Amino acid sequence: MGPLVRERRRLGKTAAELGNSRTTNDCPDIWELDNGDIAIVGRDMTTAFADRLPADVHIGADERLVVIPGNMLSAAKPDIRDA
Repeated sequence: MGPLVRERRRLGKTAAELGNSRTTNDCPDIWELDNGDIAIVGRDMTTAFADRLPADVHIGADERLVVIPGNMLSAAKPDIRDA
């Protein structure tokens, strides 16, 4: 993803709408980018899950395992295009 990629639209509802935001600085989110990729804002749980991942799952040096509330993904489902 290059520096020219921009957010296109939010998928689903805001964290506040779903009751998932404790403060204005604590807001998980799902965005479709203008190149078609999906951006996730969530809690970085890379370290917490590192020793619990299946043997065939690897997190690259430039990757993080991010966790969002399940209801956020459910709320985004109608906005996600089918393959």
